[in-house]
Amino acid sequence: MKLVSRRARLYESVRTAHLERARELSPAAIVYRVRRYDFDESLAAGLEIVHATPLRAALLLRRSRLEALEINEPLMASSLPASAIAVFAVTFLRRRDRPQIVTYAIGNDDPFSAPSPSIKRRVRWAIERVLARYVWRHVDAIAYGTQGARDVYRAELKPRRGMRETLIPALPARSAAPETERAQRVTFLGAFVARKGLPLLLEAWPAVVAARPEATLTLVGKGTLVADARDFADRHPSVELVEDPPRDLIRDTLARTLVLVLPSQPSPTWREQVGLPIVEALEQGAAIVTTTETGLAPWLDEHGHGVVPGDADAATLARAIIGQIDAGDRSAEILASLPPQDGRLAADAWMFGDAPETVGDSRHG
Repeated sequence: MKLVSRRARLYESVRTAHLERARELSPAAIVYRVRRYDFDESLAAGLEIVHATPLRAALLLRRSRLEALEINEPLMASSLPASAIAVFAVTFLRRRDRPQIVTYAIGNDDPFSAPSPSIKRRVRWAIERVLARYVWRHVDAIAYGTQGARDVYRAELKPRRGMRETLIPALPARSAAPETERAQRVTFLGAFVARKGLPLLLEAWPAVVAARPEATLTLVGKGTLVADARDFADRHPSVELVEDPPRDLIRDTLARTLVLVLPSQPSPTWREQVGLPIVEALEQGAAIVTTTETGLAPWLDEHGHGVVPGDADAATLARAIIGQIDAGDRSAEILASLPPQDGRLAADAWMFGDAPETVGDSRHG
């Protein structure tokens, strides 16, 4: 078996958002290992998409006549074995006609910097660091989606000779504001888990309603804390729960949202890179309340959104939400602040050579 396309993307996992975006990105086959919880089979129709183990994926990529291969970013530890095997297959085993290797990076936390790891974890980190550096040595071009990601990569791996790099913020493209009534609607969209800040939001919400009685909260998503979300919605008339909705309903909800809240929390093993709900909410003109954990925090803070420290308490989060409610409907202003082209699409065109060099480009020699 060989891939039909001359370009391929090797992903650790695939979700609905990847399938939607694949129709807008530069044409390429998708080879992946894991399906995420929100994988919509119907959206895969018409795409060249292959589910494969790391070894099978590497053999498939080696047999195919590829001109370019996108891999997961080198500091994404879970994908390193598959990336390393694939890189070996298309470089060492195909020296004469190896494809260009490109990657898109939004990781804004050094995976090897957590304090006091166990002996087992230290050994694992040592292996992962070797794999990361091996993969890094073969990357021809890297596009960073946030300044935080660029800072982390320059500190941990450092650009190698001849590598091209650019910074293109992972923001949606500006568009016309939806003609909807937003009132004082607040939305949480994402996994119902502690690291996404759901418990902190539930603790903060009573203070928001006490200060702004007309405010409403819609909890959209699913996850291990869904029972807590159900109980909270049952006890608070201002709260609506929407469990695991279809994509159309999510877009409709965001179009009517005044403030999107995603208070991502610090974790020793995870940090919010961008936050897809933030990007989708900005695309609909909603104001954002989040924490400094997201890589978009500096941009959001600069453009008048609510950004609180990662360790902020419920009272601080409540004040930030109230502040954005009081600012009213700023959808036209928010949309006007966005770039003319979607950041991920612009980065993809740059990586695959379908766009001219940008101001942030550099080549290391």
